Parts: sequence; C-alpha cells; structure tokens
Amino acid sequence: MKPQQIEDLSFKIIEQEAGDHGFDDLHWPIVRRMIHTSADFEYIQTVRFHPDAVQKGIDAIRNGCSIFTDTNMARVGIRKKEISGFGGRVDCLIADEAVAERAVQNGTTRALAAVDMACERIDDGIYVVGNAPTALLRLIELIEAGQANPALIIGFPVGFVNAAESKADLLGVDIPYITNTGRKGGSNIAAAVVNALAILSVK
Repeated sequence: MKPQQIEDLSFKIIEQEAGDHGFDDLHWPIVRRMIHTSADFEYIQTVRFHPDAVQKGIDAIRNGCSIFTDTNMARVGIRKKEISGFGGRVDCLIADEAVAERAVQNGTTRALAAVDMACERIDDGIYVVGNAPTALLRLIELIEAGQANPALIIGFPVGFVNAAESKADLLGVDIPYITNTGRKGGSNIAAAVVNALAILSVK
C-alpha cells in the first residue's frame, strides 16, 4: 500500500472505532490525528480545548507565526510545507549555545532557559511542549507575569513528575490552549496537533 492509502485506511478504522465521539468539524481532525499518531483512543476522553484554541491556531499559522517547540523531536515531526507556505517557521532552542549558557548561569534546565529566550519573540506565535513539564510551568509563569503572549499553547508534556500537574495548571490560564489530562503525551502527540492545525489552515 502507498502511504496515502495507509493513512486513509487508518482514518477509516479510527472513525469506525471512535463511534459517536461528539467533536465538531474543527476539533475532531485534531483528536483523530492524535489517535492516528498514538493508536490511543483514550485521548477522546482526556483532550482539552480552550474555546478559542483551534481558530486562534489556524489564524496564527495563516499569519505566518513563529512556532517554538521544547524538543527537536517535536520540531522534526511538524509539517513544514503548510507552515512555510504562510511565511511561518518552526524553531527549537534547546540545543542553542546561548540557551545552554543561560541554563548554567541561572542553575536551571535548558528547557526552562529555552522558554525564556523564545518568549522574547513568541508574541502571537505558538509554543509547543511535548516533553518537559518545566517548560510548560515556566511558560505559564511568564504568561501570568505578563512577560509572554503566545496565540496558542500546545501542552502535552509526558511522564511521572509534574506532567499531569503542569497540564492542570495550563487549564487555568487565560490563553488559548490544547492539552490533555493525566500523564500521557509526548513530542509525537504535540507535533500531531500542530500538523492537524496546519492542514486545517489550508482548507
């Protein structure tokens, strides 16, 4: 089978097994791609959308926004064709030398230092967290302090320490977000959400 045939069949299977999921035409393509990436139907119950999240994400992409990720894995997994077609770009600062130096100077993780640097240029952009709870917690802190103003946060840190807690904190932030409850997540899920938004942006 060709790649497109495999994807089409996968989506058909997902539609059959998901049944009456209750999502509309803007939200379901995102959840469906999360399931396609993970083979995990639990996201139907655990995904959380801010009311303005999907439209804000589409508008940001169409406006050529900057997208920052907390890992290179998420950056690599994001479709570039649609993003660059609108004049946008996808960056990850985690391996930046200046980030490493700032992390050492401040005694923090590189993920946290990368958020600090990205937030200097994130206005009306999208921040994508698929791994580090520290990155999401720092982003929330900067937003609450009025030092960051992203158009959308895609927050799917994964793991056992502060992953669920950081996402619970995100639900209380007055900034559009797409996230989930619990420990599950990952860079692949975060990238899948961006990809779904990118595809919706060209429709």
